[in-house]
Amino acid sequence: MNLKVLVCVKQTFDTEAKIELKDGKISDAGINLIINPYDEVAVEGAIQLKEKGIAKEVVVVSAGSDKAMDAIRTALAMGADRGILVKQDTAADEYQRAVALAAAIKDENPDLILAGHVAADDGSSQVPTRIAEILGLPHVNVITNIEIADGKAVCTSEADGGTQVTEVSIPAVISSQVSWNEPRYPSMKGIMQAKKKPVATIDAVAVEPKSKIVEFSLPPAKTAGVKIEEEPEVAAAKLADWMKNTVKVEVK
Repeated sequence: MNLKVLVCVKQTFDTEAKIELKDGKISDAGINLIINPYDEVAVEGAIQLKEKGIAKEVVVVSAGSDKAMDAIRTALAMGADRGILVKQDTAADEYQRAVALAAAIKDENPDLILAGHVAADDGSSQVPTRIAEILGLPHVNVITNIEIADGKAVCTSEADGGTQVTEVSIPAVISSQVSWNEPRYPSMKGIMQAKKKPVATIDAVAVEPKSKIVEFSLPPAKTAGVKIEEEPEVAAAKLADWMKNTVKVEVK
């Protein structure tokens, strides 16, 4: 088989980073940026398809600022063949990102589109589904395995403690669960080769957003607990009073 596989990747904050807010917005000062871990799994899955002789080319595409080039280069160092950076404001909502990525995908005309099923920063799980809708393609979500044969993708997904097997014709949009595989670390040779691999830069399609984040806020600081050391009947009465008047729980 000689499939062209395209993988959508997003650059996100390091999942170990301490998030700080400034004026209701997330501050990226001093924060390490990485490939969204779920997308990294999709990149690994695409590379494995190439190693099995199913795919002939793996293309990675990311929508964002110039900083997203680092995420693309990491994917290239892992083994992807080339990249596409879709220049877009990082404040774009999920609809705008999906439209921008869908336009790039349409120009590439791949046989299979892979992505992580969710981004570690916003957790919206919208973009792959929106891309499939825009392009009119079948979509399978949260896969843990995929088999390609006879123009079809057979996908295994987690389902309430069991598994679900779904068959779709390709091209299709497939989004992965983090348990699909274990992404490889880029080798030094891969890192050096990635510097020479081509990365095209295009402008995002301009569309109005469907939503706007007004501000972010951190949860309130936790207060100290209350310890009641009384006889059971007295303790129960004090506990009921505390729940009713302090934490505002309706006691019946």
